[in-house]
Parts: sequence; C-alpha cells; structure tokens
Amino acid sequence: MKKARFLPVMLFGALLIAGCAGVLPNGIFYTEVKLPAAAGSGEISYTKIGISKATSFLGLIATGDASIKAAVENGKIDKIKYVDYSVKNTFGFGEYTTTVYGD
Repeated sequence: MKKARFLPVMLFGALLIAGCAGVLPNGIFYTEVKLPAAAGSGEISYTKIGISKATSFLGLIATGDASIKAAVENGKIDKIKYVDYSVKNTFGFGEYTTTVYGD
C-alpha cells in the first residue's frame, strides 16, 4: 500500500526535475537570467537595438520568434555588435528574449 502512494510522488518529482536540466541556470519556480549569446569583432559601441521574443506555457505550448534574425529585422540593424539572451520563467510561464545591439 505504501508503494502505491510513493510511486505518484516519485513520478511527479521526476517530471519536475526533467524539465530543469539544460545549459541555462534554471529555478524550479522562478528564473530570471541574462546571458551573452554572441559577440562580433570591433568596438562594443552601438546605435541600434533590436528585440525578439517567444513565450511558453508550462512547457506544453510555445510561440513566438526569438531568433537573432527577427531581432535584427525589428531593430533595422545592418552590422551586429553583440547579442544578449534573457529568460524569465515564473511557475511555467516563460518569456525568452533575444536582444541584438549594432549599427
């Protein structure tokens, strides 16, 4: 009888942990991190910023375009200086943002 109660708890725990492994630092309940994604050569100064976003809902539904290409188009950038990536996730509701800096 005790094994029957223990199994669902173990399965639920395994599901929580499985979604947290990755290259980004993730919190189970809340994540808000900013990370570098890429850097070009030359000066770090820039005159334009482009942003692209994607969102997810409990890892079940995801939509949007957080690509570098979309950010470049949104900021009308011709030459990329560097790219940052940020993630904000609260109880499974996620927002993923790519920010491109350039001229």
